[in-house]
Amino acid sequence: MTLATPLLHTARLRLRPFADADADPLFALHSSAYVLRYWDSPPWTERARAERFIAMCRKMADEGTGARVAIDRASDGAFVGWCGLTGWNRDYRSASLGYVLGDAMWGNGYATEAAHALLQWAFDTLDLNRVQAETDTRNVASARVLEKIGFVREGTLREDCVVNGEVSDSWVFGLIRREWRPSPRRFRPANWL
Repeated sequence: MTLATPLLHTARLRLRPFADADADPLFALHSSAYVLRYWDSPPWTERARAERFIAMCRKMADEGTGARVAIDRASDGAFVGWCGLTGWNRDYRSASLGYVLGDAMWGNGYATEAAHALLQWAFDTLDLNRVQAETDTRNVASARVLEKIGFVREGTLREDCVVNGEVSDSWVFGLIRREWRPSPRRFRPANWL
């Protein structure tokens, strides 16, 4: 079963399906060691990785296992990063949230705004009961984003990743439907007037 990747608008952002033209900004984002300093895989060294990522996003939608969206700034169309829900399990009504934004975009609330909009779509469209997210325990900014949108830190996965050759811990966050705080004024699907 396919899952149409949403097109969403917030006050400042546009969340949309990836296009082939996104390969260059996506590669720039994922080739930054600074941006990926808490990521559990090394920075990309070849542009073809971006093309494979975009193809995987399309395959995920075709298989109905999740949705990843590119994030643009509404004011000028600048590529901000991406946000996604993966591992959608219809039986358990669950999925996992992830996001990556360029460091020039940090500190503006874009991650919070984009994740909130995607979660609103997912709770409405996928009838989710639970969304999980994980972040390196050193990534305090990402943990703050998750807490702002209602996630609760549920525990620590000890030494579960190797980041840049260093063993690291991750925090596990969960958001349950009954704790979700929708905010219809913060976003609207593209087909809303």
